[in-house]
Amino acid sequence: MGNPRLAVYPGTFDPITNGHADLVSRAATLFDHVVVAVADSSSKGPVFSIAERITLARLALADLPNVEVRGFDCLLATFVQDIGAGVIIRGLRAVSDFEYEFQLASMNRHLIPQAETLFLTPAEQYSFISSSLVREIGRLGGEISGFVHPAVQQAMRQRWQKSRTGSNNQPEKEGDHHA
Repeated sequence: MGNPRLAVYPGTFDPITNGHADLVSRAATLFDHVVVAVADSSSKGPVFSIAERITLARLALADLPNVEVRGFDCLLATFVQDIGAGVIIRGLRAVSDFEYEFQLASMNRHLIPQAETLFLTPAEQYSFISSSLVREIGRLGGEISGFVHPAVQQAMRQRWQKSRTGSNNQPEKEGDHHA
């Protein structure tokens, strides 16, 4: 059996949100040590590189002394075995997340029977936040300060400003509307 006092919270964290940070904070009270495992996921075409996502997660979680942020580019089961974790933390925002998360937990139980999956739900004020929604709001110039750590907000603002200055931001002409 893996160490039941060592938990892994895996994800892409593109970007890490206040919802993620809430789950990590609560997991940190339940376990001696929590590893936030940032998946490479380059095939998903993340906005931030793995190095940037690790840095942003470290900044967002800096006040949690028993939390470590590490990247990984292998099967989660391999990573969990390599560090000797006994628990995999997964977040459930809504009932709609459960079926997929249950499937993942069942697969992980098959691959690493020595590790248990623990589902946590975010605090109500974070239950609607997702990285993909935050990315979209940020990309379109919306206010994201209530959804992410200030360092993440700044990094996103800089990323979108770079992409805007490199693109054609000319106003649409009459009859040039997109559906």
